[in-house]
Amino acid sequence: MTYQPIVVGTGLVAWGFMQRTMETQTEAFENSFIVKRDLDYFAENIGKIESAEDLVNDRQLLTVALGAFGLDEDINSKFFIKTILEEGSQANDALANRLADTRYREFAEAFGFGDLGGPWHKTPGFAENMREQYVARQFERAVGEQDENLRFAMNAVRELDDIALSGSSDNTNWFTVMGNPPLRRVFETAFGLPSEFGSQDLDSQLNTFRSRLEKLTGDGEISQFVSTEARDQIVQRFLLMSEINNVSVASSGQIALTLLSY
Repeated sequence: MTYQPIVVGTGLVAWGFMQRTMETQTEAFENSFIVKRDLDYFAENIGKIESAEDLVNDRQLLTVALGAFGLDEDINSKFFIKTILEEGSQANDALANRLADTRYREFAEAFGFGDLGGPWHKTPGFAENMREQYVARQFERAVGEQDENLRFAMNAVRELDDIALSGSSDNTNWFTVMGNPPLRRVFETAFGLPSEFGSQDLDSQLNTFRSRLEKLTGDGEISQFVSTEARDQIVQRFLLMSEINNVSVASSGQIALTLLSY
C-alpha cells in the first residue's frame, strides 16, 4: 500500500503544514510497499538492459524511469518513448529537442541512449539519482491527488532551484521555465496572465514574464531562485492567486445559481 500524504487546509495554510512535515511524510512515502518494491526492482535491474527497447519493454523499469521526470502519462506510448530515447538529446533535430516540453530532453539526456558517450544507466550513482527524482516527483503527485496547487508549488521549488543553478544564460533559463508546463502554470497564475497568453510569440511572452517577475521581486531573472526566499515568494504568490481565482469562480457559480432560481 502506498502512503497517502496528509494535507491540512488549503492555500498558504496547507503549504505551511506541508513545509513543516515534508521530511517525515516523504520518508514514509518512500518506505511504503509499492514505492519501495518498484525502486528496489529498478536498482537491481536497470544495469541489465542493453537498449532503449529493453527499457520500454519492461513496464516496471519504465514506470520508475518516466516517473522520475513526471512523464507518468506516457507509460503506454512505447514507440514514442523509444524514439525519444534512441534519438537522444544532442542532435538539434532529435525529437526531444523538437518538443516544447523540456522534460523530454531531460529524460533523453539522463539516459543518453542516443548520445555520444552514452548510455549512462550503468554508471555509478545512476540508480540512486533516479530514485531521488522518482520519490520527489511521485510524492508530489500523491499530494496533488488531494491538492493540485500544492503539487505545482512543490514542483516549482525543486525545479527552480535546479534551473537557477544550471549555469545557463538568462534567456535559456526563461525558455526552460516556459517549456515546462507545471512551472509555466505557476508563473502564469502568479502573474494573473490570461489563458490566451500562450498564443503570443515567444519573445513577447518572455518580455512579459520577465517584466512581471521584476515587478514582484525586483529582479527579472530566473537566477534569483537560488535563494530560498525568492522561491518562497513566487510560490506564495501562486498559492494566493490560486485561492483568489477559486473564490472568484465559486462566487460566479453562486451568482449563476441565484439567477437561475428566479
